[in-house]
Amino acid sequence: MPLRLIALALLLAPAALRGGGSAAWESNSYADFVKGRFQGVSLTREGRLTLAPRLDEVFSSGEAAVFAVAAAPDGTLYLGTGHRGRVYRIRPGQQAEVFWSAPHPGVFALALDAKGLLYAASSPNGKVWKIENGQASEYYDPQATYIWALAPAADGSLFIGTGDSGRIHRATAAGQGELWYETGQSHVTSLAFDTQGRLLAGSEPNGILYRIEAKDKAFVLYDSPLPEIRSILCAPDGSLYVAALGGSLARKQAEGAQTAPSPTSPLGVVTTTITVTSDAARAQGGVEVKPPAEAAKTPPPVPETALPASVYEMPGVERTAIYRIHPDHTVETLWTSQDENVFDIALRNGTIVFSTDQRGRLYSLGSDLKATLLAETQEGETTRLAAHNGSIYAATANLGKLFRLHGNDQPSGSYESPVHDAGNVARWGRLDWAGSPATGAFAFRTRSGNSARPDRTWSEWSAPLTDPDKTMIASPNARYIQWKAELKSGSIPPALDSVTLTYQPQNTRPIVRGISVLPQWTARAGGAASATASAAAAYSITVTDTGAAGPSTSSGTPTQRVERSGQPQLYISWTAEDPDKDQLEYALHFRGDDEREWKLLKAHLTENTYVQDAEAFADGRYFFRVVASDRLSNTPADAREAELVSPPVVIDQTPPAVNIAPATREGEAIVLRITAEDSASPLRRVEYSLDAAPWRLMQADDGITDGLRETFTLRLPNLPPGEHTIVIRALDAAGNPGLAKTVLR
Repeated sequence: MPLRLIALALLLAPAALRGGGSAAWESNSYADFVKGRFQGVSLTREGRLTLAPRLDEVFSSGEAAVFAVAAAPDGTLYLGTGHRGRVYRIRPGQQAEVFWSAPHPGVFALALDAKGLLYAASSPNGKVWKIENGQASEYYDPQATYIWALAPAADGSLFIGTGDSGRIHRATAAGQGELWYETGQSHVTSLAFDTQGRLLAGSEPNGILYRIEAKDKAFVLYDSPLPEIRSILCAPDGSLYVAALGGSLARKQAEGAQTAPSPTSPLGVVTTTITVTSDAARAQGGVEVKPPAEAAKTPPPVPETALPASVYEMPGVERTAIYRIHPDHTVETLWTSQDENVFDIALRNGTIVFSTDQRGRLYSLGSDLKATLLAETQEGETTRLAAHNGSIYAATANLGKLFRLHGNDQPSGSYESPVHDAGNVARWGRLDWAGSPATGAFAFRTRSGNSARPDRTWSEWSAPLTDPDKTMIASPNARYIQWKAELKSGSIPPALDSVTLTYQPQNTRPIVRGISVLPQWTARAGGAASATASAAAAYSITVTDTGAAGPSTSSGTPTQRVERSGQPQLYISWTAEDPDKDQLEYALHFRGDDEREWKLLKAHLTENTYVQDAEAFADGRYFFRVVASDRLSNTPADAREAELVSPPVVIDQTPPAVNIAPATREGEAIVLRITAEDSASPLRRVEYSLDAAPWRLMQADDGITDGLRETFTLRLPNLPPGEHTIVIRALDAAGNPGLAKTVLR
């Protein structure tokens, strides 16, 4: 990394820790770059952008998808399409031509036998056709809804993989054939032969790879955790490369075929990612797997207007994988992804090449098991691959095209970054990069806007930035930004390692969401505990069983006092937040209901709580205001404030006054008339205690205790003779207790 980038990183690190200040968006890894768009640029697993192998568009069918590709030894290519059900032929050096039109919407499988004869499978409810000189004849009818795969054997027979009954047929001549193996699955999605000429079959929905050793006899090579075995490739050393996916390609392909127009209808663009599921039982792994006889007799019907529910894909879980199955049957996982599906695998000069549904990407997988993103076709999916004479031919969907991947690198290319969200309107700073060579190989452009996706409201791409020392971004201030790198070949192949874009987001105002004021009591300094201790130090009193006091150091007799053990306080708390994660400080103010101006209670608070002595306020209604500021994280010019005022808070620290009129006698009962009154808050509860017995609730004379002044009548019938103590306790809305006592004799 250049010294200026190291210095920039050191300057930005403290700002990132404390919030506010400038920010940096850095792209320097595979995970960062892979989210962008590639045009003539490759991405290594180490996170380097380089020029890609040359990718040329060979043919555009004008149809929704190319489902199948077959390459003849002389370089002639055959393409099976949907949803017009056509087979195209492309001879070396010639234009593509319609070789045959099927009577069904989709041609999902093509195969060339040893004699160069072409077989095509049409669906749904289609057949296998043999095509010679552009003339097709019916070759075999498997009585299946779909035909997914064809595999010509060395003995001249043709194996046919079908759905939705998951069967494999073997045809030996026109109109002659038999059911060869029943998998018990819904679909046989791929067929191939190993180096010993044994048939291999992939299935769905349980993702089982079979080796069919004879009629009605199979061995399970691998039971994948993913639902569908999509592609099988046999390497010269006997290893098998297998692509499995979790989205189940067969379903969407089948949906497209069912809803497609007839072969003569106008073209409709339909997606080709396919998913089919079934309730078919999972085949059991082991040395030998025999087909279930009952399933062969009664295959489940598939309605023309509906298909089974698709396999559920859980976010964050691998949805695709490439496996290597060694000749000793051990399995090695080479590549997985949570974001894209692998559609096909091919060999190019001893290197694995595979295609996905992420903008039609092509990857290579080296011996170190590190994937390199070779190119993007910019189509929805790259469905099939075919290798010929050192080149890879890639067929796509949405639209149905054919591309050729060459060995030579592009003379130039470009990479478009993903959109970056600054979180708010931002001022753009510098754009710095690291790569080789340092100069002459790269040009950068930026554009910005305030919509999440680039559209006509965004600015145009800026003039190119080519000088590493003059990299101030010229795009207008906005919330979103994007950069584009243009790479050019030279004496040193260009390689871009990292790009850093700095910016200053607009500071966002803090938010104060709520204020709470609650009373609490705390121990009074020098209160009851200290008073008791001092009393104990002044007097030493001993009481004997005779009732006589022991010797004393004082001539007086002390009187114990029950003192107030605490003091009332207000616990004031508030909730606040800052969208920019800036550090906040607070100022707390108060104002009485009859006052005009706010008084500062406490400033420079960094916690969102404050405790105030309640006795500093007289009884009455008060308001509290919290002012939040982000000045600790911003310059004085950029700092912003927000405030919130609490609802009115009634402070009532004066207990009710209780008055007991002289007792009267009414028959056998003693009657007391009591008046309770409070000046600040209404009464809530009045109760009495007779001779220190538990408190008993009293009812107001008007039926409810809810006024500032209430009267009560207490009747005490049948009091036993002697002296009695009556205590009346009245509590107001603030919980203050007012007490009064009378003695009855």
